Amino acid sequence: MNTLVAIFLAFLVLLSPASASANRVELIGAGATFPYPLYSKMFDVYWKQAGVKVNYQAIGSGGGIRQLTNMTVDFGGSDAFMSDEELARAPARILHIPICLGAVALTYNLPGNPKLKFTPNLIAAIFLGKITKWSDQGIAEVNPEVKLPGLAITVVHRSDGSGTTFVFTDYVSKVSGEWEKKVGRGKAVNWPVGLGAKGNPGVAGLIKQLPGALGYVELIYALHNGMPVAAIQGRNGSFVQPSVASTTLAANVPLPEDTRISLTDTVAPGGYPISSFTWILVYKEQAYRGKPMEKAEALVNLLWWMTHEGQEYTEPLDYAPLPAEASGKAERIIKSITYNGSQVLK
Repeated sequence: MNTLVAIFLAFLVLLSPASASANRVELIGAGATFPYPLYSKMFDVYWKQAGVKVNYQAIGSGGGIRQLTNMTVDFGGSDAFMSDEELARAPARILHIPICLGAVALTYNLPGNPKLKFTPNLIAAIFLGKITKWSDQGIAEVNPEVKLPGLAITVVHRSDGSGTTFVFTDYVSKVSGEWEKKVGRGKAVNWPVGLGAKGNPGVAGLIKQLPGALGYVELIYALHNGMPVAAIQGRNGSFVQPSVASTTLAANVPLPEDTRISLTDTVAPGGYPISSFTWILVYKEQAYRGKPMEKAEALVNLLWWMTHEGQEYTEPLDYAPLPAEASGKAERIIKSITYNGSQVLK
């Protein structure tokens, strides 16, 4: 009798929604390393709550866009919105769903790791290779209270196609005509100086190894590695420290319906100048390459959860939650996803 009861209970477990979903549905994603700590937390919680497994590979925004365009993943992750040209080359219409906001921070390795400030001109000059010593007069004038060492500045940048790089180079292109002309913005650029490392973890790790190093990483990678972050001068002349609050303020601007917007060099008072949305990219029409309806439903339900209940996990990991306007636009975009022309989310 006990054996029969055990078999019956096991059968009920197999029939439960979470177990059935876990057995049937696994979503595959790839892309940005920028939100990877947050996505890891979200996907783990969602697996436990809904029984849907999400396999996300943090390979960089460029790789995520490429794999989505090739239809080898269910969704891509990117900190750089796709250009009109990239969207036109895609086999079908792609949507951008904002998930949260993050800050790209300048971090460095100096004795004592003092708190530093940088103007837009200083940032451009350093990454162009025009300022090569920490004791440079320009850096000293902005940081008179800091005794700067005579160390050489070793610039560290991303070596892979990266949304973090797009956000950073987009900012520098806006504040420096010389940078825009010589280097420009992109997920990958021809760097005038410096050493490359793969992913935000790689850049943070290399900076920690090299005295005098300076580079850009998503804020969480600096904070969780105990690394200093610089305050950046905003449009009104004040210096803004990267934080959840200042990143949220950066988005206090009108947003387009498709949410494809650059927030760098924001005009919003108190907004951190190198902030960005990070997006999940999906096809509007989900009936492609034999994808079953249940997988489309699992994807849409995941996206709804990430932009609603999942937002509670943003601030504890130093990401900024979606402002009300962005959340509303994300809802409308998710509701527009279809399967054979019919709305997936009921």
